[in-house]
Amino acid sequence: MDAELPLLAASEATFPWLSLIVLLPAVGAMLMPLLPGDDNKTSPLPRNFALGVLLVDLLLMIAVFATRFDPTQAGLQLVERVSWLPVIGLEWSLAADGLSAPLVVLSGLVTLLSVAASWSVTSKSRLYFALLLLQASAQGLVFLSQDFLLFFLAWELELVPVYLLIAIWGGQNRQYAATKFILYTALASLLILISGLALALSGDQFTLNLSELAARSPGGSFGLLCYLGFLVGFGVKLPMFPLHTWLPDAHGEANAPVSMLLAGVLLKMGGYALLRFNVQMLPDAHLQLAPALVILGIVNIVYGALNAFAQDNVKRRIACSSVSHMGFVLLGIGAVDALGVSGAMLQMVSHGLIAAAMFFVTGVFYERTKTLSIPNMGGLAKALPITFAFFLAASLASLALPGMSGFISEITVFLGITSQEGFTSLFRSISVLLAAIGLVLTPIYLLSMCRRVFFGPRIPALAVVDDMRPRELVIGLTLLVPTLVIGVWPRVAMDLYEASTEALATRLGEHSLMALIERLPLG
Repeated sequence: MDAELPLLAASEATFPWLSLIVLLPAVGAMLMPLLPGDDNKTSPLPRNFALGVLLVDLLLMIAVFATRFDPTQAGLQLVERVSWLPVIGLEWSLAADGLSAPLVVLSGLVTLLSVAASWSVTSKSRLYFALLLLQASAQGLVFLSQDFLLFFLAWELELVPVYLLIAIWGGQNRQYAATKFILYTALASLLILISGLALALSGDQFTLNLSELAARSPGGSFGLLCYLGFLVGFGVKLPMFPLHTWLPDAHGEANAPVSMLLAGVLLKMGGYALLRFNVQMLPDAHLQLAPALVILGIVNIVYGALNAFAQDNVKRRIACSSVSHMGFVLLGIGAVDALGVSGAMLQMVSHGLIAAAMFFVTGVFYERTKTLSIPNMGGLAKALPITFAFFLAASLASLALPGMSGFISEITVFLGITSQEGFTSLFRSISVLLAAIGLVLTPIYLLSMCRRVFFGPRIPALAVVDDMRPRELVIGLTLLVPTLVIGVWPRVAMDLYEASTEALATRLGEHSLMALIERLPLG
């Protein structure tokens, strides 16, 4: 975790594999306008081209991390550092560790499936799929950047495609939802930029390298202010109460593939950034504010679950469910021990798969019913039995049914809180009790939605609709099978990041011990 970490952890990459992973979709996006076709006519070429590029990119990710990434090492690997703009200290600096590698693969998988789910998009298809490719590059760059300014540029770049995807291909109130999204996230970005530049200027020498910034670990009032700036900035993307209100609107108006990206990848950027910046760079401030993060996590869990009850739109209800489930990420990060941070990482991976599955299946029956209003649907289980089975399976995973990934991630977070001896027994007991309310409420609002949509009074107009096609079955299985595998054998996911989360927890423990020593009377 010091300034020499990239060199100590692993050798420099002999081939720029990470750059290839990041830039391949962007190159595909630039080639998209050159494809023959007319945007006013239906053509499968843009979709097939995007699918091919993202499939190659995903296979490249899997091959690189399977053969050239050692998950037993806690430090940075596959390090690439090239001076880009030396006048301002900007470097093209990429590297992967246990915190980033699982989320890069998750990002590649969900983006590929979101393109596969966009089968019915025919309007301005070249622009649509070019934006998805550009989004894929920006997401990968966020997770792999090791230069603050490069990270910030990627963070800002990913806002543009999402804004356009909602504003052009969204629902009736798409302009309102897209504008609200960009205002929330752009204003939050100012706090991220100010906090990051303050850290870069705080030492004897200006630097934007994340490892060098982590080695400084400033404390006191300055560290707390930077921590709060990052917390608010990244909390908008997480999303954290009360900065979450853009999410239900964005999900409610975005089409299903874009909602898959929002829930499966974009929210994870907030959790990842909290670990990378707040926890890794500002451990002293994190130790002081960890109880506040636990409280915020509990508020997210309970408020999101209660708010879901008030939603009569399927996608808005699932969006509020996402607010609740991302509260477990805050809870795990606030636990400040290896088990809690491990649970937060597993919750990000698990929720990314489950939420993407739920929004995908929602898009499947929306294409057939042309409505997302729960009161206007009913009796769909007989007309769409396979769709019902997939939606029920995704709902069971979301409500943390034992044997599925949601259960193991949430129970790991609970164990992280209960095993944290730095908190009083009363605080731990109350935290677990209040967070458990979310576990009780989740099956109520999810299963009641399933009952009303699939077993409510039958709507005659919806009595005869086609069930899921083979392509849709493949997409659904690709998202649900990993949730079962992780639920039964969680080591598949945990082995990728465990070394990094344990190193992070060890560093927090060292700073906690140093703070205790400083408070001891001398002599």
